[in-house]
Amino acid sequence: MVKDVIVGLSGGVDSAVTAWLLKKQGYNVSAIFMKNWEDDDNDEYCSSKQDLIDAVSVAEKIGIDIEVVNFAKEYKEKVFNLFIDGLNKGITPNPDILCNSEIKFEAFLNHALALGADKIATGHYANVAEVEGHFQLLKGEDGSKDQSYFLCRLNQKQLSKSLFPLGSLLKSDVRKIAKENGLHNYDRKDSTGICFIGERPFAEFINQYIPENPGSIINEQGSILGEHVGLNFYTIGQRQGLKIGGVHHGDGRPWFVIDKDFSNNNLIVGQGHNHPKLLKDGLLAVDMHWIKESAPKKNWVYSAKTRYRQADAPCEIDELGDDTAKILFGQKQWAITPGQSVVIYESNVCLGSGFIEKAININE
Repeated sequence: MVKDVIVGLSGGVDSAVTAWLLKKQGYNVSAIFMKNWEDDDNDEYCSSKQDLIDAVSVAEKIGIDIEVVNFAKEYKEKVFNLFIDGLNKGITPNPDILCNSEIKFEAFLNHALALGADKIATGHYANVAEVEGHFQLLKGEDGSKDQSYFLCRLNQKQLSKSLFPLGSLLKSDVRKIAKENGLHNYDRKDSTGICFIGERPFAEFINQYIPENPGSIINEQGSILGEHVGLNFYTIGQRQGLKIGGVHHGDGRPWFVIDKDFSNNNLIVGQGHNHPKLLKDGLLAVDMHWIKESAPKKNWVYSAKTRYRQADAPCEIDELGDDTAKILFGQKQWAITPGQSVVIYESNVCLGSGFIEKAININE
């Protein structure tokens, strides 16, 4: 029987209500505040000090102990360095997925188990179910907040030791619970963006680790429209930050990044959200991770996301290698981006994920 649960308390309303619910349900609850980043604690964009103040305040209100644990070294090695390495290769990684699999459900989980905890709990909007001896990762009931996408690389052990008390709740319910029970952060704004970058400008932050390498922004005909600061700072489908809106070329529609020419250091752009180069039939993925520890059958209709804020798209797994997959969609998908994760579902069950290596068209 589960008795002792350690909650990852971040300072936000979701983890606060997670701890409150578990305490109310009779668990022996304690908390850990994870410090995962410390390179620029004094930066105007860094919120870790306020996060800690809020987490401690919540713990005191609920009546649970809280410990601060520094995982900055592990984060740097297993998440941040891989993120920078990916950018240097010209792809667009998603560090939040690795943060979950390597830090929150690995370093934190191991630390909690060493302290004698039966399970850990976080404020993710997702669910876990045990079916025929296997643990499934399920979508959260609140479709607008479901975070199974970010948990797509968890394994059987990690899921077996995890609780997600918010999985059956709406975000509005969570804020209501927090307010009714005197949790001061009930209306705190949700955090956005990459965890270690926060609200600061992306290029400004990345420039500390990757030097600028200016080149030309060109259209498909080769006409120079402007200058980029370095191909590593841009992603497929990007519209903002190109600074070519006033250029007297084209038909007045917005410009989007459609490709990168590394051999000539050119950023290639096209006009219109549905530019043909942004629409692809499928993708090749590598480093596939299956939550059930066995690959699903191919030539079966599943659904998948190639980015978090995207509706599930029907797809087939056309080919499966040892750790690779070729995934084809029923309809062309927009801005499939190398380095991002493709997350595969069967109904509301997350089956696993892989890293996008290449977007493809059937006729190519």
